[in-house]
Amino acid sequence: MKPVAHIHTDLPAKFGVPRQSGLVPELKGRIVLTPPYRDANALRGLEGFDYIWVIWQFHQNATPCDALTVRPPRLGGNERMGVFATRSSFRPNGLALSSLKVEHIEWDTPEGPVIHVSGIDMTDGTPVLDIKPYVTFTDSHPDARSGFVDTCPKPTLEVQFSENLLSFLPDDKREAAVALLEQDPRPAYQSDPTRIYGIPFSGFDIRFYVKSGTLVVTDIVPL
Repeated sequence: MKPVAHIHTDLPAKFGVPRQSGLVPELKGRIVLTPPYRDANALRGLEGFDYIWVIWQFHQNATPCDALTVRPPRLGGNERMGVFATRSSFRPNGLALSSLKVEHIEWDTPEGPVIHVSGIDMTDGTPVLDIKPYVTFTDSHPDARSGFVDTCPKPTLEVQFSENLLSFLPDDKREAAVALLEQDPRPAYQSDPTRIYGIPFSGFDIRFYVKSGTLVVTDIVPL
């Protein structure tokens, strides 16, 4: 398979990327098509859809994983489930599926037509293998069970982000940064309240620690 596009986001590294699409609607991305698909004809009709399915590759994983079980973060990273009962990034073929909102389409740019999306859960430069429209009458199942996800809801963190530090970020990135931190970027197995973490976001390293359910931003350093 070869990429039909790449997505460009504010997240250059895996650490801190939301674990599911749509968890942080404020996170934006740009899907740029590759030749020979860099043509408006390839997107003809897409403007009538609000959401798309994006099939993409976990390209930052070193090698494919053949393990039969994985440890989902939703279960604290300690309990094992079958790989095909999870959305873990450690998969036999390294494929991922995301449902993204189409904000708008730029039809005429130096990069060809560009799809602007939100709710992303990919790093910058992620290869996109296919794009399909989200169709409500077949793709929406509001009464469906969600297995262990239903019984282990993930609470969000309270974020303490001083106005002084927040001012380091561009105005249009601040809301997304706070929403991203609320999702608790830490690995599920790490809970040291004295440890300082850093999440690369939009050209900055946002440093923080978590104690008693509160995430405290300590510094913002340009990358």
